[in-house]
Amino acid sequence: MLNRRHIRIKVMQSLYAFKGTESDDLAKDEKFLLHSLDSMYDLYLSILALLTELNKKSKDYNEKLQKKLLGSDTDRNPNIKLQDNQLLQFISSNAMLQDVLKKRKLNYWDLDFEYVDILFKEIIKSDLYKNYINDTEESFKHDKQFILDVYSEVIAPNDKLYDYFEDKKLTWVDDLPVVNTVILKILRKVKLTSPETILMPNLYKDDDDKEFAKDLLKKTILNDSKFAEEIAAKTTNWDSERLASVDGVLLKMALCEFQKFPSIPYKVTINEYLEIAKEYSTPKSSLFINGILDKIVKEYQADKLHLKAGRGLM
Repeated sequence: MLNRRHIRIKVMQSLYAFKGTESDDLAKDEKFLLHSLDSMYDLYLSILALLTELNKKSKDYNEKLQKKLLGSDTDRNPNIKLQDNQLLQFISSNAMLQDVLKKRKLNYWDLDFEYVDILFKEIIKSDLYKNYINDTEESFKHDKQFILDVYSEVIAPNDKLYDYFEDKKLTWVDDLPVVNTVILKILRKVKLTSPETILMPNLYKDDDDKEFAKDLLKKTILNDSKFAEEIAAKTTNWDSERLASVDGVLLKMALCEFQKFPSIPYKVTINEYLEIAKEYSTPKSSLFINGILDKIVKEYQADKLHLKAGRGLM
C-alpha cells in the first residue's frame, strides 16, 4: 500500500516536526513516525466505511420515497439499482472490514452523517447516475465500473470531503492522493469470488519497507550535525534560512541515503528528493537541491567514497 516516496515524505515531515536535530529520545521520534504512517491506513479504512454508508443511504432514501403520503408512482417504485449495487454490497458485507472498523473506531460517519448526505446528493444528480439507472445491463462488472467512475469523478474531487479530512487529521491531506489511488486499484481487482482479505492490504509492501522508514529517520537524526557540516561546505553562497527549511531536511535525508543505504542508487535518491521538493518546497528548491547533490555525488565518485552495490549506479 505504501510506496517508498510516501515513506520518505513521512520521514521528512517527522524530521521537520522535530526540527531535524539530534535527539536523545529516538524511540519517541520513531513512535511519531510509525503513528503517522499508520494513520494513512485509517484514512483508507474510513473511505471504505464511507462507501458502506453511501450504500445504506441509498436504501434509506428509497424507503423514505415509498413512505411519502403524496408520492408519485416513481416514488412508490424507486430505482434500487444503486441500493443493490453488487460492489457496494461486497464492501458492506465484508465482515473482516466491519470488524476492523469497529476495533479501530473509524466509522466517523455516524456522527458526521452530513458528508454522506452531501456526497449522496452529488451522486444522484450526476449524469453518471442517470445513465447507470437507465442502463438495462445488470452485472457485477457494470456495477463496479459505475462505482469506479463515481469515486473518480464525484467522491475523490469533492472539496467538502477534502476539507473534512483536513480538519480530521492534517496529515491526511498528504495521504489522500496515495489512498485514492490504492482504493481504485483494489476495487478494480474485486470479483464476486474474491476473498474478504482483498479489501485489507498490508500497509507496507514488506518488512524491508518498514525498516527503511525507521532506519532513514534514525540515521538522519543521529548524523544531523555531520550532514549539516557537509552541506554547509557546499552551500557557502546560499541563504542560511533555506538550509533551515524543508530543503535542508531533504538534503540531509539524501546524504543519509548516499552514505548509509548502499543498495539505493544515487540516481534513485536524487530523483526522489527532487520530486518531493517540487511538491513540498519552493519553486526553486528542486534546482537548488539538484545542484548540491550532483556536486556531492561527483566528489564521492572521484574519491571512491560511499560506493553503491548493485545496478543503477550513476
